[in-house]
Amino acid sequence: MLEVINDFLSGKVLIVLIVGLGTYFTLRSRFVQFRHFGHMFSVFKDSIRGQAGQLSSFQALMLSLAGRVGAGNIAGVGLAVTLGGPGAVFWMWVTALVGMSSSFFECTLAQVYKRADGDGLYRGGPSYYIQHGLKLRWMALTFAVLLLVTYGFAFNGLQAFTVTHSLENAFGLPVQYTGIGLAVLLGLVFIGGIKRIASVSDLLVPVKTLAYIAVTCYVIISQIELVPDMLVTIVKSAFGLEPAFAGLLGSAIVMGVKRGVFANEAGLGSAPNVAAVAAVKHPAAQGVVQAFSVFLDTFVICTCTALLILLSGFYTPGFEGDGIVLTQNSLAAVVGEWGRVFISVALSLFVFTCILYNYYLGENALQFLVGRSRAALLTYRGLVLALICWGSMQNLGTVFAFADITMTCLAFVNLVALAMLIKVGLRVMRDYDDQRKAGIDQPVFDSAKFADLDLDRDAWPTNPVADASNVNVAHGLAQSHR
Repeated sequence: MLEVINDFLSGKVLIVLIVGLGTYFTLRSRFVQFRHFGHMFSVFKDSIRGQAGQLSSFQALMLSLAGRVGAGNIAGVGLAVTLGGPGAVFWMWVTALVGMSSSFFECTLAQVYKRADGDGLYRGGPSYYIQHGLKLRWMALTFAVLLLVTYGFAFNGLQAFTVTHSLENAFGLPVQYTGIGLAVLLGLVFIGGIKRIASVSDLLVPVKTLAYIAVTCYVIISQIELVPDMLVTIVKSAFGLEPAFAGLLGSAIVMGVKRGVFANEAGLGSAPNVAAVAAVKHPAAQGVVQAFSVFLDTFVICTCTALLILLSGFYTPGFEGDGIVLTQNSLAAVVGEWGRVFISVALSLFVFTCILYNYYLGENALQFLVGRSRAALLTYRGLVLALICWGSMQNLGTVFAFADITMTCLAFVNLVALAMLIKVGLRVMRDYDDQRKAGIDQPVFDSAKFADLDLDRDAWPTNPVADASNVNVAHGLAQSHR
């Protein structure tokens, strides 16, 4: 029954919502993800410099990539290619393109309605912009409960099972010991709060991402003469024009969109929770950075996995097996047996940072529900660590199926809220665009322009002071106009 419900919700309802509303946001924003594409790289570069005692936009990006770049980029892509053929990759790209606009707006709104937590840091996310933007407390509480159950508990148990069994297969390590070791390492990070989670993500996310890209690029370069034909095959298969994969057209669309959504998480309402923690000058700047993370996740990392599989010569239509096995065997076919070990190690790093990300999402939801309760926080941490130990030894397939359903419900609540708040998102985007057109490199958000919104003045002061370069630019423009 869970599988039937899950197939209907995530295989039909979610696809229509993600692609339909993503296209709507793209059109209403005049293709914001394309207009700001080149700007994404300069914002990404500037985001590395943070303010003392606060988390930078770069750290928020690393936190979101900790969740976006996970098992879905290895196992998920492998599963999509297995069931949907090469054409599934094309539909993953399409999903990412429209998803970039959804991510821009959800992360921009998370910044707009964020709240200072009293420690010099911020909290925010869909629950916050639903409550303060829509004034729908019941809807905000519903989202927070779904987020806590899905990411804080269910997905953490599943991730623990994935990493411990991968290490057992690669190195013969008993799952009960690796599960306990994993719980200890995670506990040491948890007790440091969001700053320690961000610091660990700063270290591990670039390492895991660059190492994985480097190895897969080696495979791609070694087969470079086959790449143009393979890209043509991907596009032709997406429309049923490749005879060998013509029968997979429907599966290519469904699997490409479904696995693409679960890989980059655009529109699901998870990434805004970490996007809100950054100290930025304008909410839309974080929206631009998070749209870039969707591009990086799908067009770079997922594409690397897809080409690794398709160029290896191991994959054939009708392959039977899971996505991890397909990716391991594909890499091993090119580089030798050490490729299987590399995939296991890479998967372990991906999963470890995913658990950190999932934990923080649950913590953020918990604080929204009960406030800053030390007892509730310690209880939550203990339950998560216990679930990791238990999940490392148990196949939580049923729990995962249930979590898939609750995550689809999360996406539904979030996307409806985004559609209802689109006018606010467009106002903030236009303010950002107008400042950039005026020659201001780093636009500044003045909450006085948005006095009708329920903003936290500690997070967004009135008449903020721009940096010297921006002041000089604005002064120069004013002089020229005179």
